[in-house]
Amino acid sequence: MAATVIATGYGGPEVLRVADLPAGEPGPGEALIGVRAAGVNPIDHKVYSGAHGTDPARLPMRLGFEAAGVVLRAGPGATGPAGPVRPGDEVIAYPARGAYAAELVVPAGALVPKPAALDWPQAAALMLAGVTAWHALAATGVGQGDTVLIHGGAGGVGTMAVQLAAARGASVVATASPARHDLLRGLGAVPVAYGPGLAQRVRLAAPGGVTAALDLVGTDEAIDVSLELVPDRGRIATIAAFRRAGPAGIRALGSGPGADPGTRLREQARPQLAAMAGRGALRVVVSGTFPLAEAAAAHREIRGGHVAGKIALIP
Repeated sequence: MAATVIATGYGGPEVLRVADLPAGEPGPGEALIGVRAAGVNPIDHKVYSGAHGTDPARLPMRLGFEAAGVVLRAGPGATGPAGPVRPGDEVIAYPARGAYAAELVVPAGALVPKPAALDWPQAAALMLAGVTAWHALAATGVGQGDTVLIHGGAGGVGTMAVQLAAARGASVVATASPARHDLLRGLGAVPVAYGPGLAQRVRLAAPGGVTAALDLVGTDEAIDVSLELVPDRGRIATIAAFRRAGPAGIRALGSGPGADPGTRLREQARPQLAAMAGRGALRVVVSGTFPLAEAAAAHREIRGGHVAGKIALIP
């Protein structure tokens, strides 16, 4: 039996509980990992909030999509992107459904070696945000000579997108509250405050113009300013404002209705993200950790919308 976070109903963090559930034994092509940390993401709340439906058959619902830990047992033929998976291996698991748990059975194909340079919370926080940012930059073709506007630059996906865009040779302007501006400067962006007058502040920060934009927050402001400043709508992407994407002619990415999931591209990005983080070329920003039993408190924190980087749960 392993401590596991479940949602007992649809609603807010008050529906979260910790239950002792069997982790199961790894079958062919699977591995059982002892979870050392699990990444917390906005999508984790959305799945039990009712935003994606309220089918009672899905309850109780296990939560989480990414974790880092140690392989305890490996089933026959358990092979990941880096080769055979063996007990004792330190790994990052993504995608890993039900990651809010002390032990977890996952497909071996979801496991990549944990870079030694990352601690457990950082390792657990790397992949979901990293592959999302990677996909957004690839979809908008950001590269050398571009100036990209990133809405929500201090969040989990935003801190990754800022760094990856800079690594591609782009100039970056990123929105955040003034308290996060030093963080953004340290990651390679010119920070601007969101709110009334944003378009003019971006023009001052990027006098040569903006060639691409990533909406990572889903606000009307982010979409309106992007449409105003970016000439080519095909170079605007959103991971949140799905209802506006189609009518506006911009790219919708991820798990929303009508969005491009980018499954293959995201899968291929995982070893590259791990390698970048391992050599210090990509910083994983973790602003705090919570015990697994305090998952509800962690969700209240992220729902406030002002977390820098990511939060991790520790079993």
